[in-house]
Amino acid sequence: MAEAAVSEPANEWMSSSPPSYEQSMQFLQENCAPVSCSTRIEVSTNPSVSRSVSREPPPPPLPGPAYYRQKVFSVRSSSCNTRGGYNCVPKETVDIWDKLFEGGYQADVRIFTEDGGVVPAHSNVLSVASPVLKHLLKQQKGKSCPHSFSITGVPYNAACVFIRFLYSSRYEQADMQKFCLHLLVLSHVFSVPSLKLVCTQNLEHGSLTTDNVIDVLQLARLCDASRLNLLCMRLIVKNFKTVAKSEGWKVMQQSDPKLEQELVESVVEADSRKQDKLRKIEEKKIYLQLYDAMEALVHICRDGCRTIGPHDKDLDETMGPCNFPACKGLESLVRHFAGCKTRVPGGCVHCKRMWQLLELHSRMCCEPDTCKVPLCRHFKEKVQQQSKKDEVKWKVLVSKVQAAKKAVNSFSSFLVT
Repeated sequence: MAEAAVSEPANEWMSSSPPSYEQSMQFLQENCAPVSCSTRIEVSTNPSVSRSVSREPPPPPLPGPAYYRQKVFSVRSSSCNTRGGYNCVPKETVDIWDKLFEGGYQADVRIFTEDGGVVPAHSNVLSVASPVLKHLLKQQKGKSCPHSFSITGVPYNAACVFIRFLYSSRYEQADMQKFCLHLLVLSHVFSVPSLKLVCTQNLEHGSLTTDNVIDVLQLARLCDASRLNLLCMRLIVKNFKTVAKSEGWKVMQQSDPKLEQELVESVVEADSRKQDKLRKIEEKKIYLQLYDAMEALVHICRDGCRTIGPHDKDLDETMGPCNFPACKGLESLVRHFAGCKTRVPGGCVHCKRMWQLLELHSRMCCEPDTCKVPLCRHFKEKVQQQSKKDEVKWKVLVSKVQAAKKAVNSFSSFLVT
């Protein structure tokens, strides 16, 4: 009934002639319920309720990793302080900048090279990419367009690679291999640190050889490329004999003798450091051997080994191999010391070595009263009669032996953990 009451006037209103404004408002008031301004739309957090109420289609899936590998490359923004993170630059955007450079559309700058080439460019791009070019173009402000300047000392193709890098940060690997040194100079002259970094990495990973290292070293110092300078110095020190035979070395001897002297001194210093390192390694081995001998001496005199030991111990020749590596060598030395007829300090080399081992043990022993090593207490008492010079020598020796063993133990514990 209600539906008929509503539909009847509606049909009558639709079939009649166009109503006036008053008739339209009257029809709305009679058939439409007023809407309160305080009406709220509630959305349930229950997933089942939300799915039954909402008819919105599910969102499309996110692009996969393949899309980003093909379409987008990410560059870490390390120089941007206000907006950190990653800047995603689509490949199409970089292509546009490449096309802008190659086409030269509405270029307002012409760059001349000394071999007669002309490179068209845009002043806005050059000013943003290089502060030096910005200052150079600012000086020409007010003059008739197009602006122009010259780049001397590099060929036309190298200048094209440089200007293209200012547009899109792109380059061909073949061009980088061919014009790397030219681009290094241009990156320094026009203050483009990103290009300088690319040139340094290219030289580091293959282009730097013993034939061109002298030229690259001189260029690195002129261009303030500290890392490249360090790489060149390392290569020269490592392959000095080969580098000294190169043409670059011969030219450098005539043009820059101070650099030659500096390089020779660096080689001598590196060689001396190497010798000192080898000497310290050998000393450390000796200190470790002395510590092993001390442990083996205590083992023989206190516990006994298979064929040698204290008189109150029963030896077992069938026992397994000894865990002390210095035990075998020390056993022969002890047997010689026990049967040697000379046994005068300085008269027998082997006996003198045994006396030194016994004295070293007494200085490292913390229990002289209960120690079973022969002459341990005797050397403890003898210490008071030695000169200060000898006392200092023995203290240094004991400290180095203990330090060498402690270093080995700490390294072993580090590997275990």
